[in-house]
Amino acid sequence: MNAFIRDLVIRYVLRRQHPDLAEADFSPFAVAKGFRELRLTVWNLVKDTVLIGVGVMSAAFGLESFLLPRGFIDGGATGVALMGTQLTGLPLPLLLALINAPFVYLAYRMIGRSFAIRTALGIVALATVVATVHMPVVTEDKLLVAIFGGFFLGAGIGLAVRGGGVIDGTEVLAIAVSRRLHTTVGDVITAINVVIFAVAASLLTVEVALYSMITYLAASRTMDFVIEGIEEYTSVMIISSHYDEISRMITEELERGITVLRGKRGVGSHGPRHDVDVLYCVITRLEVGRLTEAIEKIDPNAFVVMSPVKDITGGLVKKRRHKH
Repeated sequence: MNAFIRDLVIRYVLRRQHPDLAEADFSPFAVAKGFRELRLTVWNLVKDTVLIGVGVMSAAFGLESFLLPRGFIDGGATGVALMGTQLTGLPLPLLLALINAPFVYLAYRMIGRSFAIRTALGIVALATVVATVHMPVVTEDKLLVAIFGGFFLGAGIGLAVRGGGVIDGTEVLAIAVSRRLHTTVGDVITAINVVIFAVAASLLTVEVALYSMITYLAASRTMDFVIEGIEEYTSVMIISSHYDEISRMITEELERGITVLRGKRGVGSHGPRHDVDVLYCVITRLEVGRLTEAIEKIDPNAFVVMSPVKDITGGLVKKRRHKH
């Protein structure tokens, strides 16, 4: 490691963690660890910037090439901005910035400064692209406009979320309201969108409101797909007297990690109780059939519980272990 990089690591990483230590007090191990942290920070910043940038372009394409020419709206803050443009004639970029501004403040208070800064930059970038970059109209078909306008808008919002920010502040508002009313975020978002589409039906037309609901459904499903990823995971808990054999099958044949939990087995309030090993692992949905078939061969009486998992980090599911 050359002196310049070492100076950067000490100045921007180690000094913040240990402000009282002198430069000579940092060991080579501490400097190497700080370098890894700095490298990860820079990589994550570049990755998040690219994700938010691509998300902004996708959302702008959905707005300009599909929704705006036909006068359709979406749910959330973007839908309110689109409806406001039709009713007042004010430019969409201005309304996007004004309507989302309170949500940036909420994000700062509730989630953190980094998230609020990324959200503000994403919203400003979306407003700037819509104002300065003019994209061609792709189709005049109403159904295609509703579906693909929602698709590109939802993909843009989802990519921005993957990048650590949002370009539509509805979920920030939903989090704030759910905490006060003790409801779920999904219920609050649904209530907000019901109000938006009811207002659209009364102030615009029922047809526009109905097509806009299709847009919202397409956008929400696409956003979920982008955020949660292509591959879905399943957590599995297995209770069996042949746990050693099942454990070896999972680690050697499926090449998946496994955790052994200690539990107690009993029948009723006065039944006999004894210790039992509970096997826990996470697999992809493509491996569920293979796992259940293998368990059936080893122990047909095994008790197996499966639950869906949205995403995971670490372990041996996303990265298979190396064979030696």
